[in-house]
Amino acid sequence: MEDLEFAQKCAKGDNNSWDEFLKEYSRLIYNYIYQVLNNKGYNSNQYLHDIFQEFFYFLIKDDYKKLKTFKAKNGCSLASWLRQVTINFTLNYIRRIKPEVSLDEQKDEDDLSLKGIIADENASTDDYLAKEEKLDDLKDCIQALNSDEKMFIDLNIFRGIPMENMKDYFQVGRPALDMRKSRIIEKLRECFKIKGFMLDS
Repeated sequence: MEDLEFAQKCAKGDNNSWDEFLKEYSRLIYNYIYQVLNNKGYNSNQYLHDIFQEFFYFLIKDDYKKLKTFKAKNGCSLASWLRQVTINFTLNYIRRIKPEVSLDEQKDEDDLSLKGIIADENASTDDYLAKEEKLDDLKDCIQALNSDEKMFIDLNIFRGIPMENMKDYFQVGRPALDMRKSRIIEKLRECFKIKGFMLDS
């Protein structure tokens, strides 16, 4: 099926076509958003989930108004069109949030997260430093994962997407998905252990 015909079927509310769209393009869209945020120096964990969700709403709102603008002109593929639309959407999102400053980005004179201070007024400076060290080490361990493993962690752990729904993203059966999760957690646990901390089971 050609891209234009496929996109038109999706825009007409064909459930099978939309399911196929999600399987085929979710990862590409996710990666495009991630790349733009990284290139612009934004914390991808902070904004990626919201942008990812809002982008799909953007495509389908008002009776698939945006998706219907895909015309495959000059041989443009659906993937190429989605890439440009995703990049533009993400850049516009960044422009909207630019004036905002995250609590995580606001640091006091000891370079401690104000969010952490607000959360626990009774904690000592040593407690804060220990927490910051643990967080940095965990981020290092996650950064050492390959791109698929990072995406798995982000979708399942940070976004809370159920394992059953994750099958659509990774196109594998539930047993293989469970095995992948076990391996990723074990890899993180070993990395964290090497850094001198124990990761909770």
